[in-house]
Amino acid sequence: MPAYGPLAGVRVLESARFVAGPWASAYLAEFGARVVHVEGPPFEAPYADPTRTLRPLLPGPRPEEAVSESWVQYARNKLSVGLDVRHPEGRRVFLDLLKESDLWIESSRPGTYDRLGLSDAEVWAANPRLTIVHVSGYGRTGDPSRITAPSYDLTAQAFSGYLSLQGKPDPDPPMRAGTALNDTVTGLASATAGLMGYIHAQRTGHGQSIDVAQYEIFFVLLENLALDYFMRGVVRGRFGSGHARLHPYDVHRAADGWVVVAAPTQESWARLRDLIGFADREFDDRDYRLAHRGPVDAAIAEFCRPRSRDELERLGRERDVAINRVFDIADIARDPHYRAREMFLEWDDPVAGRVKGPGVAPKFSETPGGVWRGAPWLGQDNDRVLGGLLGYSEAEVARLRADGVVGEDPPSATPRDPAPFFVREGL
Repeated sequence: MPAYGPLAGVRVLESARFVAGPWASAYLAEFGARVVHVEGPPFEAPYADPTRTLRPLLPGPRPEEAVSESWVQYARNKLSVGLDVRHPEGRRVFLDLLKESDLWIESSRPGTYDRLGLSDAEVWAANPRLTIVHVSGYGRTGDPSRITAPSYDLTAQAFSGYLSLQGKPDPDPPMRAGTALNDTVTGLASATAGLMGYIHAQRTGHGQSIDVAQYEIFFVLLENLALDYFMRGVVRGRFGSGHARLHPYDVHRAADGWVVVAAPTQESWARLRDLIGFADREFDDRDYRLAHRGPVDAAIAEFCRPRSRDELERLGRERDVAINRVFDIADIARDPHYRAREMFLEWDDPVAGRVKGPGVAPKFSETPGGVWRGAPWLGQDNDRVLGGLLGYSEAEVARLRADGVVGEDPPSATPRDPAPFFVREGL
């Protein structure tokens, strides 16, 4: 792989699946880390990693070779090895890969790798400097009934307390995030924690184990939720699209869609007040304004309703008031700011062909991240990694393949050129 990004030279072995763990390594890969993704059998569909076939799908060379959009995005930049670590020989190969790694990221239920003879202690015997990142729903310690329970993005949203804050008040139900937000945020936290552990290992020569529980990542991001309860006995609930402590801070209808209007400080309120022509200065008192939202909300709604989103944004910029349309992906695809900051990239996927998706953020002035390859098919880099990286002979790799320890599932043909980028930039 080319040397690029601030993480050039950092070596990551990832055996995670289904969003959170793979997202962590994807983030590191976008900034130059060498990521080897290890995936177990079956070495054909249906795959051990369900992300490869998660809906929606992009067409492959044949209908049965369709590939998940999710896989196409967050497996880009990775190398793929198909390896059965349950086999004694597979365990040996896995340990050899760990010897050539700085970080190992996995997302199995706690205890899985211990039963395979790949406990932290056994792994450190092979590579004492290795940083190990364990990603799971509820963590590796605590209430035994929780540790072994199944967990997904939605269950972590619920257990963390996050879901109790989303949506309209009762009797409406809580509303989950529109994406796998807990999974992806957990991935970012796992990547950050892995780099912290890597820095520690570089300084001390000793690796450590990092226990990432999905629900905990969301819990610590819930601002002062716990302080509200322990210090004042407040059980914060759902507040719809508004904000319990900031006002104005809400969504409003424009003539052609929706906008947000945010004026959380006294200075910003004064500018908004003058823009919409709100004359009652009693509302300049923050606490009074919070307790009497109706007149202000009605004035903002009356101001926004007859105006287009473009006009409202222009007026906001002219008067230094935070008004922004609620963008959907069609708006985003046309937006000049997104384009100017290169937040859309094209790359070649070995199964789906030429694709277009999100760019890389944040921006580094000297060592920018990037996308150098598409998401690999299962086992695409077996020979490259086992022969080139580990130095196995062709005969040894062939033997491992014949014994079913190593496997791959290449596409049947060159990818078809997919339908144009909607439709070839007509959007």
